[in-house]
Amino acid sequence: MPEAKSGSKLLFEGPEWSFALLEKARDAIEEIALNDLGLNLYQNQIEIISSEQMLDAYSCVGLPLMYQHWSFGKHFARDEALYRSGRQGLAYEIVINSNPCISYNMEENTMAMQVLVMAHAAFGHNHFFKNNYLFLQWTDADGIQDYLAFAKNYIAACEERYGIDAVEEILDAGHALQTQGVFRYGRPPKPTSQELAAMQRVRDGYAGSRSLLDIWTDATLGHDSAETPKDAPLAARRKSMNLPQENILYFLEKHSPVLEPWQRELLRIVRMLAQYFYPQKQTKVMNEGCATFVHYHIINELFSQGRLSEAAYLEMMHSHTNVVLQPDFDDPRYSGINPYALGFAMMMDIRRICEEPTEEDRDWFPDIAGHDDWRHVLRHAWANYRDESFIQQFLSPHLMRKFKLFTLVDDASQKDLVVSQIHNRAGYKAIRQDLAQQYNLAYLEPDIQVTDADLSGDRCLILTHTVRDGIHLDEANKEEVLKHLRRLWGYEVTLDAVETVVES
Repeated sequence: MPEAKSGSKLLFEGPEWSFALLEKARDAIEEIALNDLGLNLYQNQIEIISSEQMLDAYSCVGLPLMYQHWSFGKHFARDEALYRSGRQGLAYEIVINSNPCISYNMEENTMAMQVLVMAHAAFGHNHFFKNNYLFLQWTDADGIQDYLAFAKNYIAACEERYGIDAVEEILDAGHALQTQGVFRYGRPPKPTSQELAAMQRVRDGYAGSRSLLDIWTDATLGHDSAETPKDAPLAARRKSMNLPQENILYFLEKHSPVLEPWQRELLRIVRMLAQYFYPQKQTKVMNEGCATFVHYHIINELFSQGRLSEAAYLEMMHSHTNVVLQPDFDDPRYSGINPYALGFAMMMDIRRICEEPTEEDRDWFPDIAGHDDWRHVLRHAWANYRDESFIQQFLSPHLMRKFKLFTLVDDASQKDLVVSQIHNRAGYKAIRQDLAQQYNLAYLEPDIQVTDADLSGDRCLILTHTVRDGIHLDEANKEEVLKHLRRLWGYEVTLDAVETVVES
């Protein structure tokens, strides 16, 4: 492999990579990441994989250990067919929120691209995973790999004991409900030692009795095992089951009258993984913006130090430019706002506001305009915001003009669209508010909660969908999901729609 010539400061020459060159480049990147940007990182574990292994990682949602399910094979076959026919490319890398932080680099990458993706994933994403408050609150980077290993082995053991079809039936239902299987605002009570012992016996395959199930369910919920009296008022019944409950999988896991202990454990695995990914759904703009800004700063520093050749630098910048491209609305490639483009532009704009503020910036951002440490401002933002609040706090009029943002009102009762907000002070605030709301999962995902279940009566499970802006659930999809709910609950399930009243 071609190394840099003796006496040259270049990290490498030519497109070919070697592990020695990767290690040398990683050390140079790390020096800038730690001593210049002040990043706080997990230990890195960088692995080189083939295109087929990358496709396999795609199909298993990017996790290194994953249980078997037919849907993963379906995704693999689809992505492979698109890739082999040239209709879809592959990511240069995949990075995993774990400790150590695992990042996969494609072996087909040139050495220049290996440097770029290391800076992006192993340092940019790594810092964001370790420091953002959502990941600190909701994920366990130290334990995720052990949990994945447990889940894979447990499901394989269940398939051997109960049959593949029986296991897939529960997993199918769990996957259909996994977007409604997360805690959005608060955590459940921590398991007691009695509950932990009962759950461990289930996992070890020794449980099957109703008495053990009562211990597990009732210890978790903190109430006696006696059934709620038939004449108990609705309020008392709801209180005994902690209703309303937004996490439908959690409710089914704890209360379903028909599930066996091993089936409850399968639901727990599905919802634990759904919860693991929930912070990533809320930080796409910030996470990619952080990683893109980090790789951009690092490769420019390496080039200014004479560590990169012009050819390597131009190759990196060509890739970077493609990643942050924001097509216009009438461009065939347009599919909405590119999170890489918006995130990177906002990070660069924050640095501009700190270093070269205008009077407008001082008016809109008095706390950071002219700040003497833009690195500190960015690290604070990366740690303490999610997409919605980040846009609400830091999207500047300067950037709104650059992206040519404005607000349209689509009123079904009117034949024409109305441009409601333009580039004036009131308009900027409204545009920022409207854009931020598009990243608020509370508005993007349906609000469906368990509101009642009379376990001493007809055992009908009642769910309530709070309808926003008159948008109801798709009937076909709703009925399919209700089939899965009825399978997991064992009795009738009804879904009521309640319209929200907007006061003028």
